[in-house]
Amino acid sequence: MSVTLLSIYSLNLLLKCSQETGCMVYEKLGEQVFGTPGRLLVFGSTSLQNVGAMLSYLFIVKNELPNVLKFLMGIEDSTPWYLDGRFLLVLVTVIIILPLCLLKNLGYLGYTSGFSLTCMVFFLVVVIYNKFKIPCPQDNVNGTSISLHNTSEQMCTPLYWTFNSKTAYALPTLAFAFVCHPSVLPIYSELRDRSQKKMQLVSHLSFFAMFIMYLLTAVFGYLTFYNKVHSELLSTYTNQKDVLILTVRLAVITAVILTVPVLFFTVRSSLFEVARKTKYNFWQHLAVTIVLLSMIDLLVIFIPSMKDIFGAIGATSANMLIFILPASLYLKITNGNDALSTQRLCAFAFFALGLLFSLVSIPLVIYDWAHGGGKENGK
Repeated sequence: MSVTLLSIYSLNLLLKCSQETGCMVYEKLGEQVFGTPGRLLVFGSTSLQNVGAMLSYLFIVKNELPNVLKFLMGIEDSTPWYLDGRFLLVLVTVIIILPLCLLKNLGYLGYTSGFSLTCMVFFLVVVIYNKFKIPCPQDNVNGTSISLHNTSEQMCTPLYWTFNSKTAYALPTLAFAFVCHPSVLPIYSELRDRSQKKMQLVSHLSFFAMFIMYLLTAVFGYLTFYNKVHSELLSTYTNQKDVLILTVRLAVITAVILTVPVLFFTVRSSLFEVARKTKYNFWQHLAVTIVLLSMIDLLVIFIPSMKDIFGAIGATSANMLIFILPASLYLKITNGNDALSTQRLCAFAFFALGLLFSLVSIPLVIYDWAHGGGKENGK
């Protein structure tokens, strides 16, 4: 809940900065306040955050799409080359994601985003349902969940507080989950009859809706598998013959595929903004899109775990976008305004909190990587 409130506060600071300066483009806002360094810092942070989000989404496609297709095609043992996750990832990118990324305006993607949200609500419902369906303690033998009568009841007792190597990823993952700041100003600029008050209302409702979804998914997912839950929750459901789980996998795959173009739009717009290529050119548009998508696919193929993505991006760019950038922009814009001394003090405390977050989370993530923490569940 606290991360949600902090994200809302930082988003309000960003909207106030946009209102004061008249800038509807994040990179221009950074440049107007801090010059070229500000422009580059905003570009680097927003691009890294959105690329990280796309990596995590496409990682789901690479891992889950082969399971769905194998079930639909009746293949149980072998995995043909055309069902390899890496091949399917490239195929989905070329056939579905690339055409959507070539759209000229962000507004057209609102329909796909709405459908993807519906898919994620369905995912939440199934996670809650399976909490009461899957027994505990349980183990997975040949893809089927069975009870183990000789195991200790402690395996099925929730731990309200624990500290281990995965704890290093808790704060970065939470920060990663609540960053939407790079997309807010482009969306705000395309709204009809826009106002800061209306945008704040929409953003507050959206944040709290996502908070409820994240909370329920995390709680019921944990109460289903306890210490056996994976960083990618879907991969924990290993019963390949469960039609409901396969339907959820298909829904989540559809949701993440349709969300990628929205994030990609922001990355490409930031790149053109930094390069000062504001005039639309189809061939530049196409070339940049193909190069960026190719690089993203290569990263997805070689990154071993989603936990690595959440840790690295959450501790760096997400922290920058939630805490440091909005607070520093606001402090600079309102410098010398004694009437806003209380608001400035709050913004300074917010800025200091972001620095503390970096000092704590970045060393922990690096320490975990150095000690092999990226390996999960024997993979």
